[in-house]
Formats: sequence, structure tokens, C-alpha cells
Amino acid sequence: MSDTFLLILAALIVGASKGGLASAAAIAVPMLALFMNPVKAAATLLPVYIVTDWIGVWLYRKDFSKPNVLILTPAILLGVAIATVITPYTPESALLIFTGCIGIWHIARSWLKRAEEDAVPPRVLPGVFWGTLTGIASFITHSGAPPSQAYLLPQRLPKLTFAGTIAIAFAIGNLVKLPAYAAIGQLDGLHWGLIAALAVAGVAGTYAGRWLTHQLPEQVYMKTIQAMLGVLSAVLLARGGLMLAGQA
Repeated sequence: MSDTFLLILAALIVGASKGGLASAAAIAVPMLALFMNPVKAAATLLPVYIVTDWIGVWLYRKDFSKPNVLILTPAILLGVAIATVITPYTPESALLIFTGCIGIWHIARSWLKRAEEDAVPPRVLPGVFWGTLTGIASFITHSGAPPSQAYLLPQRLPKLTFAGTIAIAFAIGNLVKLPAYAAIGQLDGLHWGLIAALAVAGVAGTYAGRWLTHQLPEQVYMKTIQAMLGVLSAVLLARGGLMLAGQA
């Protein structure tokens, strides 16, 4: 029963992230990894991501940054392609630690930068770099939030534009992950009845996340995103460290 509760909670969290609370989703896989194989957890949640992604696209179809979508999306697809090749050979502990470090780096940078620093515009090279890392991290652990936010948060986008840009870029990236997961056998043996129920919970979470995004003031929203990013990064570092210690 507790396992079922955590699965439903994970689906709600994924949905809320697609509704606007963009950092939340990547906490889901580490949470499920407490009682199931992380790769199986990622595969179980992928259909939930895909369903809620396109709900998010519909909700934010008028609120997104076109330049950032055009920069991030191809880079995320490149990262997915790279991850499809390297997944069988890369220790998950190393990727978890690396992704967590990205999040911690971004938070430290935000705290230490000068208050008067202006917002930066969308730039191709940083977008390709962070987008590729987003695709790799998202493929293996569904933890693409830290690198994508390291690129987007310095732009100080309006909260709905930020949420919409994340929703569209990740919707395309996650859809491409489906045949890639199938190609390396990660979809074998899944309980599709359970996944359908989780998708329903994810849809409910999407609308809850949209409501929360509208209710939170701009500054509170961005601080909430950064706080969630910090929690997520700490979870990833702890999980990666424990896995690494177990392999020693």
C-alpha cells in the first residue's frame, strides 16, 4: 500500500511540474528509487510524463519563449540521442551526482551574483550546452530541471513564459524518449493498467500545478522554484553518494 501511495504521489508531482512547478518532477524518480530500480522507476513514469506534458503544452500554448524553445529543443534531442548510446555504460551514481552539482552550482551563482545584474537574453551556445545536458540527465533520471533552469532562470522570464517554455521543450524531448527507451528494453514488463491510473493522477496534478502557478506572486514563484531545485539537487547528490558508496 505504501508503494502504491508513493507511485500516486510521484504521478501527482510530475503533473504539478507540468502545470508550472517546473523543478518538482525530477524528485519523483529518486523517491521511487527508494523501493524500486531507478531505471524501472524512470520507465514507469515516462508515460505519465508524456500525457501530462501535452496537457502542459495546451495550458501554456500562448505563454512561451519562441527563441528559447527553438534553441533548447534540438539540444535536448541531441542529449537524448547521446544518452541512448551511453546509458548501458554510464554508472547512474555518477550522473546523479553530476546533475545534483549543476543544481547546487546554479543556486550558489544566484545567491552570489550582484543584485543589480541585468537579465540575460537567449543565447545559442549556452542553450545548446545546457539543453544537451538536460536531454542526457532527463533520459536517465528524469532530472533535467537543474541544467534547463541553469540556462533559463538568468533570463528572468515571466513565470508563465518560463513554465510554458519548459513545458514545450520537455514535451518534445519526452516523446522522443519513448522509442529510445523501447530500443534499449526499458519498457519491457511494465504494468500498463497501473500506468494508466498513474496518468490520471498526473493529469489532476497538472491542473493543480497550473492553479498554484497563477496564485504565487512572481518573486515567491521564482524563489519557490529555486528552493525546489535545491531540494532536488540535494536528493540527487545524496542518492548518488549512497549508490557510489555501495559500489565501493
